[in-house]
Amino acid sequence: MDTSTARPAEDESLEFDVFARHCPSRPVLEHLTGRWGLLTLVGLHQGPARFNALRRRVDGVSEKMLAQTLKELERDGFIRRDVHAVLPPRVEYSLTKLGSSTAAKLLEVIEHLEAHMPAVVAAQRRHDQEDDRD
Repeated sequence: MDTSTARPAEDESLEFDVFARHCPSRPVLEHLTGRWGLLTLVGLHQGPARFNALRRRVDGVSEKMLAQTLKELERDGFIRRDVHAVLPPRVEYSLTKLGSSTAAKLLEVIEHLEAHMPAVVAAQRRHDQEDDRD
């Protein structure tokens, strides 16, 4: 085994705390919960997709932001990038096992939000009316 790329054994026993400033889980959380990360992951929960199909699924994302998001999520182990050896080359993105379980949880949050949007909109209106009175 090449020890230059192996992680020290103690890394496996680290305790992670997202509330700790230097915890490595923080950037991963940002990748997942940023607008494009969440939508990309949940968009792939519907099934594997090529870049442009995924871009259409995630309405409003720029090509640059989608490419960046896919790279981050692939590096974090949530997305798999499969290059098919055909002419022209075809690249397809899909979720890993970790990505699939994470996307399912994020989908629950999205469904909860969508189901409660009437209450959110009403709260926003009340708040805005109170601001107008001040």
